[in-house]
Amino acid sequence: MPNNLLTPLGFGHLPDDAVDPQRLKDFQLARVTAVNRDRYDIHNGTAEITAEITGKLRATAQSAADLPATGDWVYVQFFDDDSLGIIHEVVPRYSWLRRKSAGKNIDIQMIAANIDRAFVVQAMDRDFNLRRLERYVAMIYDGHIAPQVLLSKSDLVDPAEQQRLIAEIHAIFPDLPVQAFSNTTGEGLEAVRRLMAPATTCCLLGSSGVGKTTLLNSLVGEERYETGELRRDHRGRHTTTRRQLILLPEGAILLDTPGMRELGTIGLDEGIDETFPEIVALVENCQFNDCRHVNEKGCAVLAALESGEISRERYESYQKLRRESAHNQMAYWEKRQRDKEFGKMIKSIMKDKKGKR
Repeated sequence: MPNNLLTPLGFGHLPDDAVDPQRLKDFQLARVTAVNRDRYDIHNGTAEITAEITGKLRATAQSAADLPATGDWVYVQFFDDDSLGIIHEVVPRYSWLRRKSAGKNIDIQMIAANIDRAFVVQAMDRDFNLRRLERYVAMIYDGHIAPQVLLSKSDLVDPAEQQRLIAEIHAIFPDLPVQAFSNTTGEGLEAVRRLMAPATTCCLLGSSGVGKTTLLNSLVGEERYETGELRRDHRGRHTTTRRQLILLPEGAILLDTPGMRELGTIGLDEGIDETFPEIVALVENCQFNDCRHVNEKGCAVLAALESGEISRERYESYQKLRRESAHNQMAYWEKRQRDKEFGKMIKSIMKDKKGKR
């Protein structure tokens, strides 16, 4: 099995049966630290190396989500004195962050893989938004990752306002850890640092301008990554342009991500259920198994909504995420089916042409 050089990269968090010993007879293990279009940065425990994927891996991938993502463990062959790697296969992921691809195109975009803890960063002054937080948490839970909330810019609100915002989060997520901090005064930064254990892979998620990159600079101990001023509309500028794994001085592995203005959901049934447990518990009491919780007779969810047991905001957020996720999942599978049928047609045409020669 791999040597201890891979332990600081988080190898110990892989399930015991994730790595195939037979593969290690021909390949070595490495971790993807960044994706650059057709090239990858990988780390083998000794150095960071540029790598490419085999044509077979590209051809057999059923979607972009099957290709290596930042955080993946991969089977690699090294060439030219270990200065170039060829990726042959991706080790099965134990966790993932994914969303619907941005824009009208319906596809799954893999944001990162093999993440242990995801920190959703929201700014206390302008960015605080419970509905957006629910969307992030659903995505995190669906990927089998532990969520945490970091509230930045605590220096811009008074202590009473801080407690009010934290109470709002705990009203809908009683067990979700929340930590306030300030990049300006340093308040809470040591507490944030302690949340990131050595050899644990963490990631920062949130809108542009909430202070993720400034926090990253504080954690690495130097102004290594570029930050940008807020725009006039107070929306952040994209200073992080790619997803990359960064080894922090204390030993944690941190994934920085560009701010995501679109966070489309796709196939998040499990994550949505974990995000809205109080509503899911009511569903079991509905009169009909296929209840849509809209206007059906005997709907326990609607009864709880009318009595005030669940809030209108939580109900509407739950319904919106369910509809969006199901719609995008259906559109994705229909696209996959069309692509498959188109591929069969092309193969048939090529076969006919070959037979007529």
